[in-house]
This record gives sequence, C-alpha cells and structure tokens, in this order.
Amino acid sequence: MNDKELKKWREAGKIAHKVLNYAKSIAKPGVPLLEIAEKVEKEVEKYGAKSAFPINLSINEVAAHSSPGHDDKSVAHGLLKIDLGVNIDGFISDTALTVDLTPEQEHKDLILAAEHALKEAIKVISPGIMLMEVGRIIQDTIATYNVAPVVNLSGHELERWKLHPGLTIPNYDNANITKLKGGMVLAIEPFATTGQGIVIDGKPSGIYKFIAKHNTRDAESRKILEFIEKEFRELPFSSRWLVKKFGTRALLSLRLLEQANALHHFKQLVEKTKAPVSQAEATVLVTKDGCEVLTKNE
Repeated sequence: MNDKELKKWREAGKIAHKVLNYAKSIAKPGVPLLEIAEKVEKEVEKYGAKSAFPINLSINEVAAHSSPGHDDKSVAHGLLKIDLGVNIDGFISDTALTVDLTPEQEHKDLILAAEHALKEAIKVISPGIMLMEVGRIIQDTIATYNVAPVVNLSGHELERWKLHPGLTIPNYDNANITKLKGGMVLAIEPFATTGQGIVIDGKPSGIYKFIAKHNTRDAESRKILEFIEKEFRELPFSSRWLVKKFGTRALLSLRLLEQANALHHFKQLVEKTKAPVSQAEATVLVTKDGCEVLTKNE
C-alpha cells in the first residue's frame, strides 16, 4: 500500500465516522427510514464521496441487509442498527452502531455487548494473531453480558472495490488458525443477541450486486446492467438508486437480470428465534505493531 492509497483509505474512514454520527443524530422514533437513508446519502456526497453500499437500517430481530426501497413507509423504532460505508475511488470503509429507540431503553446491555466486544477485538488486532483468537475475544466479551454472538455473521477483509473479498473475521472461536498480516484492511463487526445466535434468510432486501454480464432480450435491462457494472462494479447497490435514475421500470429490469443470474439479490438476515440483535463495527488497518482505526476523526 503506497501513501496515496493509504490517504484514500483514511479519508474514507474519516468521512464514514462523521456520517455515522450524523445518522445517529437524525435516527429518532417515528422518522421514516427512507428519509434517514436519503439524508445520509446526501451527507456522504457533501464530503465528495459515494456510498460504498446501501445504508442498512435493520430493526430488532433483523440483523442486517435491510435498506429502504423507493416507496418504503417504515419508520425508525425499536433496536435500530445503522450500517454504512463510504467509497472514495474504490477505497471503502464500513462502520456501524446500534441505537435503542424503545421508550424504556430496554436494550442497553445488548448494545454494550457489541460495542465492548469491538473495543476488545481492536486491542488485539496485529500481525500474527490468528482469526480464532479474535473470534474468541469477541465471543467471551459478549458472554459477559449474558447474551450470545451471532455465529454466522462475521467481519471481513476489505480491498479496493471489494467489500467481502478474502478473510472473514469470526465472532466466535471457529478454530481458524489463519494469521493476520500487516497492510490488511479489515471490518471488525460483532453482532450480539439474546437469542440463539444464528441468522436465517428473510424477505428480499432490495440490495443487489453485479455478478456477471449475461445477455437478456430486454434492451432496457441491458442498458441498466451496463450502468450497474460501470457505476458500482462489485459493490452492492439499492433498487432505490436505480429507480431514481431510470424510473420504476428499473424494478422489472432488476427481476429479469436476477433471473438471468447477472445480479445477486441479497435477503434480509433475521435472527432465527426472532430475538433482537445489536451490532458495532469499525474499519481498521493492520499495522506492523497493531492496528489503526480508520473510522474515526483523529
């Protein structure tokens, strides 16, 4: 990684930190999720960057992959996870937090469990540490709050234009002896729950990803696929973004392209027992003697 690349990684992280704090400030009970998403995206653009993926606004037992569509009427409530990313010329950051919008503030410990696990994991990130060791620390920290990690959700490596390219960073001791190396950029992402700690597929999310250039007889769909490949490359995107550019006809094209295996359509991820889930996430750079947290102001 050269100095120019490092500068972009750092800038993407710094912007993401600022935008996440902004998102938290406007996420109030009863505010439409669509309004939050639109405002957050404009905030990212204000800094001269782009969203690395559609903002995830996942509520209660929905752990991830929930993003408002173009006509979404849902409002913020319950246990809300805010997960967003910033893209500067393909250099991306990924960060998240959880806010308790219940009147009773009943999820305080569940939020603390994920946040504390993230902090403890960051302390040990360094060249040579094994993935299983990071996972064990996350698992053990979450357990001190008498809740469980979500074992089939994980953190991940980041590369230019790629959100999930290589290593996965477990949230439990999975016996993986792979060691971290200097220069890696990682998203550390603990999820905690009062439930079983397993997520299953829910309903379609409206979040898509380009897979391959497959032919379709529909001319409009071919045009839209060309736009997707050029604009987003391998990064996830929202159906809402395409409706803005191409109108609601884009929704039919998305279905056709999904059927042609040109696109992958993500499902919402829901805790198996319908128990609430919290999340905390930061992007870090593995350095020669530890790590640098990229998603912060300093």
